[in-house]
Amino acid sequence: MRRITRGLWVSFLLANIVTPASMVMAATSSHADAKSHAKKASSSNIAKPKANNKIVVRHTTGSAKLSPAALKRKGGFHRVAYATALSGVPPLMSAGDLAGLSLTRDPLDLKSNVALVLDQRSNEVLFEKNAAVALPIASITKLMTSLVVVEAGQDLDEQLLVTEDDIDREKFSHSRLRVGSQLSRSNMLHIALMSSENRAASALGRHYPGGLPAFVHAMNAKAREIGMVNSRFADSTGLSSTNVSSARDLAKLVIAAHKHPLIRQYSTDSRYAVDPGGRMLQYRNSNGLIENPEWEIGLQKTGYISEAGRCLVMQVNIADRPIVMIFLDAKSKQSRLADADRIRKWLENRGTAAISMQTSPRS
Repeated sequence: MRRITRGLWVSFLLANIVTPASMVMAATSSHADAKSHAKKASSSNIAKPKANNKIVVRHTTGSAKLSPAALKRKGGFHRVAYATALSGVPPLMSAGDLAGLSLTRDPLDLKSNVALVLDQRSNEVLFEKNAAVALPIASITKLMTSLVVVEAGQDLDEQLLVTEDDIDREKFSHSRLRVGSQLSRSNMLHIALMSSENRAASALGRHYPGGLPAFVHAMNAKAREIGMVNSRFADSTGLSSTNVSSARDLAKLVIAAHKHPLIRQYSTDSRYAVDPGGRMLQYRNSNGLIENPEWEIGLQKTGYISEAGRCLVMQVNIADRPIVMIFLDAKSKQSRLADADRIRKWLENRGTAAISMQTSPRS
């Protein structure tokens, strides 16, 4: 029994050893890998953790179903100390974590691995943390999607059809737009920006002259045009972890997108309803700060895939000062919003001095 338990524990430790990577993209994991890990874990009798941050490794003989008390009497429970609470499988680490960015300290104790705060008027960097590192950006990609659509001058009233090609076969994310749904290009753009609707963003890319390959080419061309030197786009949704950018590049994207009133309006609407055929669908903004009266937000976009963590970009006005905020690779929806609030209060109270945090590992 001890030999079996020791073998499980050693395998568990080996599975969680990571080395900071110089090339972030080589370290990212796919959703399919996560599903495979979950399937293996479900058959290995690793129980969910208790509140004391320990995991319980169970081993039973044969098919007999014993009560927890009976298992304990037979020596079937073995408690193994572990640093973090787990849900049966090793937690997925983001590309930023794998690159060691979580070791970077900053004086505001932000939970995002990457942050950039920029004065939009003067381009002065007010706060910087790992801002030059290119990471997966998830649905922040949709800002570039919107920029290409708007600047292409395509008919916003044209009806676009959702097809099988718009189904997410990489992350298997949920969408409320069924295959066969029809919406105007304007409405597709609206819910893609406001609620990060993936099938809408996919349809926008497919209905570009030349199809999705031409659309992706246009995205990368636009990135080069506005000086995004550490960015690459592979799709119109951001579901692929090969959509990468740095905080510095994303500040340029926010500024370029902010020039378009339609993008500003669509990204900051709090609620919107569309009729794709059959019944009305009500959408809400994916950014909880939109309805907060303490914030004056001119443009925003959220994003999430496991490789990217929780991301948020915004153009805001603070004390009559236009500010661009970039937060990448936070660990929860709440922490990215809390980081934004911490920055806002810092700017209001002591924002005259710039802070640049590049590499300051935790001791």
